[in-house]
Amino acid sequence: MDFSTLKDFFKRYDFSFFLLCTVIFFFGVINLYSATHSSLSTQHASLYKVQIVKYVFSIALGFGLSFIQPKTYFRFAWLIYGFNVFLLILVLFVGDKGMGARRWLLIGPVRIQPSELMKLSIIFVLARYYKKYNSDGDTGIRQMIFPAFLAFIPALLTIVEPDLGTGVLILLIFFTIAFYRKLRWKTLGVLAVVGLLSGAVMYEFGLKDYQKRRIKTFLNPSADARGSGYNAIQSKIAIGSGKFWGKGFKNSSQASLNYLPENHTDFVFSIFNEEHGFFGAILTIGLYLFLFFRFIRLATSVSRIFDSIVVIGIMSIFFWHTFINMSMVMGLMPVVGLPLPLMSYGGSSLLTFGICIGVTTSISNARNMF
Repeated sequence: MDFSTLKDFFKRYDFSFFLLCTVIFFFGVINLYSATHSSLSTQHASLYKVQIVKYVFSIALGFGLSFIQPKTYFRFAWLIYGFNVFLLILVLFVGDKGMGARRWLLIGPVRIQPSELMKLSIIFVLARYYKKYNSDGDTGIRQMIFPAFLAFIPALLTIVEPDLGTGVLILLIFFTIAFYRKLRWKTLGVLAVVGLLSGAVMYEFGLKDYQKRRIKTFLNPSADARGSGYNAIQSKIAIGSGKFWGKGFKNSSQASLNYLPENHTDFVFSIFNEEHGFFGAILTIGLYLFLFFRFIRLATSVSRIFDSIVVIGIMSIFFWHTFINMSMVMGLMPVVGLPLPLMSYGGSSLLTFGICIGVTTSISNARNMF
């Protein structure tokens, strides 16, 4: 490859999504180091190193996927979806159990979480369906039945694990795509009523006791301040104590004194707020908003319906993760265990986000390179 060819490659290749995600990850890994540096556990204190390795692997995989033409995802959408549903069924029987749930499959030394990969699988199959059967016109009740079935099956299998947060997220991805495909307001009203009734039935008969406690804790955390409401209360204390500028790097009392459990996973944003204050929070939210804007701009600029729906679906993964996690740590939503994209510690979620960015970049590159 000569210099002119390399120059042409850099000119045509869209690096914006990888760069934006790397900036957000940089904030996340610095925050992860700060949250765990004072841990008495050597393994816990070195989590930031593991996170860097996992991110490099995820981005490398995403970079490789960015050279696959989007029509390949269209061609294999049903196969990817079917295989992932099979994995979700398999995990219920032979999955690795941890913290009271079966969510992982062990393949040699590798542990994968099929529900994470399902987030992208459901996007591919919904995009293919809408491209083929509902490429024009509004979406009514009739057009919603089959895609709703496609989303409900993996959502139910995920909730049964139990993983309520990811199951709900799969449904939110479906609703986001359906709304993007010109969902009629009448249909939206019907879905809202059905959703409320289904939610009431799910709460009464579908949720486990600890999941019900989370909802009750959200409504009144002080009712069990030393039990189920402890995390929510400590999280708000961390955010409030940061004030405008924050306490400074590595000065989080909630992390150093271990007042806030899971400060490297679900509650990383609480620690970040405590150390960097309102200013740091606004800066971080601004980065996420810019990323969402890039997704929307790409979705409206591509010519193929399938590509546009996939980009909106991927944006919904990042948006709902961000919105729910931030709302959760601020006490605006119940604690459901969804990580903050690129900032929370975790290999499966990083892998999913890396793959998503690779697929998005391939769609963007298809305009200039393929």
